[in-house]
Amino acid sequence: MTAIKHALQRDIFTPNDERLLSIVNVCKAGKKKKNCFLCATVTTERPVQVKVVKVKKSDKGDFYKRQMAWELRDLTEVDAKDATKENPEFDLHFEKVYRWVASSTAEKNSFISCIWKLNQRYLRKKVEFVNVSPQLLEESVPSGESQSVAGGDEDALDDYQELNAREEQDIEGMMEVCEYAISNAEAFAEKLSRELQVLDGANIQSIMASEKQVNILMQLLDQALSEVDNIEGKLLSYEEMLQSVKEQMDQISQSNRLIQISNTNNGKLLDEIQFLVNYMDLSKGHIKALQEGDLSSPKGIEACINASEALSQCMNVALKPGHDKLMAVKQQQHLFSELRDAFARRLTNHLNNVFVHQFNHFSHFKMTIPQFYRSSCLSLPGHDQSSTLSQHTAELTLPKHSPLHRDLLRYAKLMEWLKNTQREKYEGLSRTYVDYMTRLYEREIKDFFEVAKIKMAGTSKDGKGKFGLHGSSGKLTGSTSSLNKLAVSSSNSRRSQSSSLLDMGNMSASDLDVADRTRFDKIFEQVLSELEPLCLAEQDFISKFFKLQQNPTLAQAENVDDADGTMHSRPTSEHRYSISDKDMVRMMMNKIFQSIETELNSLIALGDKIDSFNSLYMLVKMSHHVWTAENVDPASYLSTTLGNVLVTVKRNFDKCISGQIRQMEEVKISKKSKVGILPFVTGFEEFAKLAEAIFRNAERRGDLDKAYIKLIRAVFHNVEKVANESQKTPRDVVMMENFHHIFSTLSSLKISCLEAERKEAKQKYTEHLQSYVINSLGQPLEKLNHFFEGVEARVAQGVREEEVSYQLAFNKQELRKVIKEYPGKEVKKGLDNLYRKVDKHLCEEESLLQVVWHSMQDEFIRQYKHFEGLINRCYPGSGITMEFTIQDMLEYFSSIAQSH
Repeated sequence: MTAIKHALQRDIFTPNDERLLSIVNVCKAGKKKKNCFLCATVTTERPVQVKVVKVKKSDKGDFYKRQMAWELRDLTEVDAKDATKENPEFDLHFEKVYRWVASSTAEKNSFISCIWKLNQRYLRKKVEFVNVSPQLLEESVPSGESQSVAGGDEDALDDYQELNAREEQDIEGMMEVCEYAISNAEAFAEKLSRELQVLDGANIQSIMASEKQVNILMQLLDQALSEVDNIEGKLLSYEEMLQSVKEQMDQISQSNRLIQISNTNNGKLLDEIQFLVNYMDLSKGHIKALQEGDLSSPKGIEACINASEALSQCMNVALKPGHDKLMAVKQQQHLFSELRDAFARRLTNHLNNVFVHQFNHFSHFKMTIPQFYRSSCLSLPGHDQSSTLSQHTAELTLPKHSPLHRDLLRYAKLMEWLKNTQREKYEGLSRTYVDYMTRLYEREIKDFFEVAKIKMAGTSKDGKGKFGLHGSSGKLTGSTSSLNKLAVSSSNSRRSQSSSLLDMGNMSASDLDVADRTRFDKIFEQVLSELEPLCLAEQDFISKFFKLQQNPTLAQAENVDDADGTMHSRPTSEHRYSISDKDMVRMMMNKIFQSIETELNSLIALGDKIDSFNSLYMLVKMSHHVWTAENVDPASYLSTTLGNVLVTVKRNFDKCISGQIRQMEEVKISKKSKVGILPFVTGFEEFAKLAEAIFRNAERRGDLDKAYIKLIRAVFHNVEKVANESQKTPRDVVMMENFHHIFSTLSSLKISCLEAERKEAKQKYTEHLQSYVINSLGQPLEKLNHFFEGVEARVAQGVREEEVSYQLAFNKQELRKVIKEYPGKEVKKGLDNLYRKVDKHLCEEESLLQVVWHSMQDEFIRQYKHFEGLINRCYPGSGITMEFTIQDMLEYFSSIAQSH
């Protein structure tokens, strides 16, 4: 076992800086006997680490390998199985229980004893030993020894200890001196023993010789002890004196602390009194201003504003805990409450009187203005409206309320104070203001719109003598002359007219009353231009006067007065005040101007009744004003109201477009006269020119583009419908002329959204022109056509072209006979008849006669060349030619065109 221990120390533990203290040969209990060694080791470097290592002999050689290691601190229990009987089995409890069987009981006991010693030295008895013999543990630690001895010297744990280098050198030196050191080990040991005894004797003699010096040292120690006693006595006396001084200093410190506490309390009391005096004292001047201040003069208003702000500061001061229990504070708070209530009542009564006075003043001032007096007279029965309008055509204006706003804005800060202190009175004042202004604005707006309506009606009346317009339910019936008839309907002495594409198509641009529509556009623009600043000024005044901040992000901020007089509203915990300032402004504006939207819709209905095309002007103007209002304030009353009215205008515009389409579908053409350019085709041209002029810089161009698409598709459909129903004029002529006109219109206007329709119109025009030319030219050389059609049929059946002349029906004699039937005079006569026929089919407005005639010339030359080619191929060398040449044909066409 010693040799194995030495080998394990050398091969496994020395390279890892470990020392092997104990070893036991074991195998696992209950399994095949595969022997291994459990080793107890410690590291040579500090801190010392104690481990239990499992070492196994390799199967391929005689060397050992380290298989597993456990820290001793992880060992919780050692179970020896039986403390009275010899038993080689034992258990080690780490993270799990390992059961071992030692090769002998002695090895087991030696290993357990080593583990117990290591536990005592390094782990402070952490491991629990069960079923271990007490004698085994007592042998490990003899009784009476100190704890350090009980721990044992690490050398005592070793049965074998390896010599270090110095010890090896010393032993080698001694063995070199003694010749028989190796041959006679006993004699060498006896010699070493004798030398050791000699050294022990020398040591004892040296100790005895130093006894005198020890006695001298003991005397010196006694003297030192006596000196220490003297010093201790002096230190005790000093300590007693210091204790007395300490007691006196404690008394002084206590007195100083009490004085300091008293001074601190006095300072705090003074600060509290100073705080209450500074923040809860209202000057007599402020009290007088609140009680008797003149609310009519600028100085009195300024004094009341300063006094109200001072009162608010006093009432809103943040009192500290306990202040509200002081009698003086209670009295001041009661005084402030009385001053607040009294001034709030006085301010409310004064502002009510101001509202009434200003309302009466503006009402009287309004009634004394001649234009509004006359406008009110316009609604009286029997009054001559036209004469009044002719005298005052430029007086379509609304009165300005800037003087009223300027006078009331002097009280803005007082309204802010009232809003923060007396909410009920503040809301009562706002209701009073809204009631008065509602009546004032309602009367002014009603009169204003009456003037606007009469001006619009006067515009229609002035234009009556120039031309009339069909109603929306009018239809085209009878001959073309009937299209120019006018339909006029009247209701309650007011002329109601409605434009349509049919009417516009029946009038030239000079006949259209552009001046009337321009005047209507100006009147409508004037109405919107007057309403816009009125609403914006009133909303701005309400926001400033009633301190209603419209920005929702500032609605919960603290009260801060800005340079421009605006204020961020203070948050309130009461539920009934939870309505936002923005909503309150909207409600007030809706109440004050409740008649604007109704009057605007009524005015729009009148404009649409006068002329349905007025919806184009109204759509552009209304869209522009809505866009402007949204840029200024998207949430303003003006923006919302105009947006609602814009929906009505857009609906009227869509209705106008639908009406035009419906009228196209109801068109009836004359059966006795030629069709020509359909009225709704020219009407679309005039509509497009008018719309392009109106929508040149409009924001809602998309609405017009959609209307264009609907109208042009309806025009296309109804042109084809009329062409199919036409009896007097060929279908190709109707399609050709009208689509040529549409193509010319779209090309000149360059409407981007109708580019596809422009190309389609050109294609239809070209197709029907070619179709008409081919159909018309099929008759003048009828027999020639039939002859050469037969020739082409034979060639198609497989007859060679040069063999066609051998066919009985198509020989040279038959060809010459047919050609003789068409001399130049006959051809010219046939062409002249054809020209008259084409002239009869085509209308003069579109001037397509020469275009068609030129196309027929090209087609006739093409047929001539085709006939010549067939003669040359099928009758080669025959010398047969037509009775007329291409030059003759050109002269025929030219002379016929010039003669007509």
